[in-house]
Amino acid sequence: MTPTIVRNIARAAAADIVRLGAAGVATVHEAQGRTGLLRPYMRPVYTGARVSGSAVTVLCGPGDNLMIHAAIAVAKAGDVLVVTTTSESTDGMFGELLAQSCIAHGVAGLIIDAGVRDTAELTELRFPVWSKAVSAQGTSKTFAGSVNVPIVCAGTAVAPGDVIIGDADGVVVVPRAAAQSVVTAVDQRLSKEERTRERLKAGDFGLDIYGLRDVLAEQGVVWRDE
Repeated sequence: MTPTIVRNIARAAAADIVRLGAAGVATVHEAQGRTGLLRPYMRPVYTGARVSGSAVTVLCGPGDNLMIHAAIAVAKAGDVLVVTTTSESTDGMFGELLAQSCIAHGVAGLIIDAGVRDTAELTELRFPVWSKAVSAQGTSKTFAGSVNVPIVCAGTAVAPGDVIIGDADGVVVVPRAAAQSVVTAVDQRLSKEERTRERLKAGDFGLDIYGLRDVLAEQGVVWRDE
């Protein structure tokens, strides 16, 4: 593929991005049919990190952050950089200086299927980052990759403009075209969960709420008093 930087991308409605971010990774993942979840090794750099925004996708060479610099130049305020590499890498491709640049341009956070460094500084800056690894290994700036092309990050397809949600539970991707319908599904799920929560607090059993006694019976489970 010819190295490409796409300057302009379509994004989901801002209100939908905010609503999905407030709902959180676990709820969004369930609401959209248990799809879109990045692999569980993608962990936040600091406790309490949260992010939601439109994906600016970045394809880098392993151990090379040239295209992250290029991505910052085309990102809009509120975007999330989603970075992968052409082959596996755990090198520290992002640190405090790049975070300062992101903050200056309104980039909301970073998802990187590789390594980061300067974690103490990233924590102090409260710049949200999810990564596969932490490594002080230095990187080059010579590989001509691409920005805003479809990629696969931590096992999940991400297209430019998809909605990215990150929190303590990991990272989930919502396809841009589906954002509004997923918001509707999220609201329905949260309403149902609230009703279930009240029943559980009142002492009802999950076996009865979810109809699981029938499942046990179908599986041939026998209840005994001894």
